Amino acid sequence: MEVYVGLDLSRKRLDWQAVDEQRRRLGEGAITPDREGLARLVLQLGSEVVGVIESMNGARFVHDQLELAGWDVRIANAERVKGLAPLACKTDKIDARVLAELGALGLVPEIWLPDPRVRAERELARFRMHLVKQRTMLKNRIHQTLIAYGVPCPVADLFGVRGRRLLDGAELPAAWRASTEASLRLLEQLQAEIDACVGELRRQNLEHPYVPLLVTAPGIGPILGYTIASELGDIGRFATPAKLVGYTGLCPRVYQSGERDRRGRLAKNGPNYLRWALIEAAVHAGRSVWYRDLYQRTRARAGRQRGAAVAAITIARKLAEAIWWMLTRKQRFAPAGAGSL
Repeated sequence: MEVYVGLDLSRKRLDWQAVDEQRRRLGEGAITPDREGLARLVLQLGSEVVGVIESMNGARFVHDQLELAGWDVRIANAERVKGLAPLACKTDKIDARVLAELGALGLVPEIWLPDPRVRAERELARFRMHLVKQRTMLKNRIHQTLIAYGVPCPVADLFGVRGRRLLDGAELPAAWRASTEASLRLLEQLQAEIDACVGELRRQNLEHPYVPLLVTAPGIGPILGYTIASELGDIGRFATPAKLVGYTGLCPRVYQSGERDRRGRLAKNGPNYLRWALIEAAVHAGRSVWYRDLYQRTRARAGRQRGAAVAAITIARKLAEAIWWMLTRKQRFAPAGAGSL
């Protein structure tokens, strides 16, 4: 008898509901979402089990531990689960039961789960981006302090040699002087950690098969190339360029009914880091000979207020299509698309 178990994960507990092929309830309960709790669940239900859990922080740990014990665990797209089973009453037990029944019916909207190697690659690239964001926040805070107390900033780089001399001589109240000096010390520490991450990324660039091809595209350097490669995983899971573009979340939402056809905001599904990396690359690619005309036309059509953002997103979609051709056919970037070579 096949057993299907729905798993609803929260911060301190994991609710579960078990059903058979006919969706008859076999049991229910709650455990702690740690190794000991999961081991007890396996002892109670056995190893020939299909588990279903929604995608969220911690779901991968549960997946990995139960898979090691012999379970077949499927991670469901949380948004699509809501569409398949809208609930008037929502509790952890009901959520677990819904997941169990979707498993029994074969209707689990599964997401792709990267293997441990890809997850490690992503962690390195994502941690560097996290550090860069923290560095930017500290720099902005120092700039705001100078503005608040009327200290002019005539230098291009406030954190270069001339800028540091300006900061050292700036007249600031004691509390803001102390916070500014603390921020500068933190910036030095962050820069050291960022440099270490970049060094490791450059070392791993030599081993990743996608990076040498990605850096031939305009706007993509070694670090962005590694970030894009780690977020994509296996390019073979995208059947067409359109599938890859859809995965990036750079396509607008579509609202269509009868004769009405309206485009909304960006879907923003898929990894945020991949979307950020493609848009960052697009900003630089928009200055290249390959995409400059398209960037300028799109920017002019969209207007002054939204033009730059719309143009960058348009170029980012073009880059995603080119990347699919490059990695699928193992070819360098070409002006008309890598598939034209």
